[in-house]
Amino acid sequence: MCLKNWLLTGKPGVGKTTIIRQLLPSLRGEVGGFFTEEMREGGRRVGFKLCEVEGREGILAHVSFSSPWRVGRYRVRRETMEEIGIPALDRAIAGKDWIVLDEIGRMELFCPAFQEAILSALSSAKPVLGVWQERASSLFLGIKKRRDTRIIPVTLENRDYLGEAI
Repeated sequence: MCLKNWLLTGKPGVGKTTIIRQLLPSLRGEVGGFFTEEMREGGRRVGFKLCEVEGREGILAHVSFSSPWRVGRYRVRRETMEEIGIPALDRAIAGKDWIVLDEIGRMELFCPAFQEAILSALSSAKPVLGVWQERASSLFLGIKKRRDTRIIPVTLENRDYLGEAI
């Protein structure tokens, strides 16, 4: 089996998403999938957006949401995964050359259909460049055992040259 999935892992704020964004222009072909981005108000993080590579976005989690699904102080909106995340992955699997999956984490685990879409992306013939929260869930522990996937730790010491190495 050929190595085709590269998943960055590391502490929050270490630069995982920054590395992926820096790599995008060097990828050959069309890219699809999604990113998550912090939302800040008054210098304070208040939530996260789910953003398609193509531009559509929605709020994934926010401190002011009313939702039964929670990660820390953030309440998760599953509908965003169903309305934006899953279609973005489906389109990338069907018609793009690369899949961006930023990120596979605890918030994403509240939506079983989204979990299936993530696993479909990793199992597709398309290469995946993504971010994985290693502590996310036992469901995704199987990712570590995939022979087509490399987990790459990002640290303050390696983040400046890691993009070139990938």
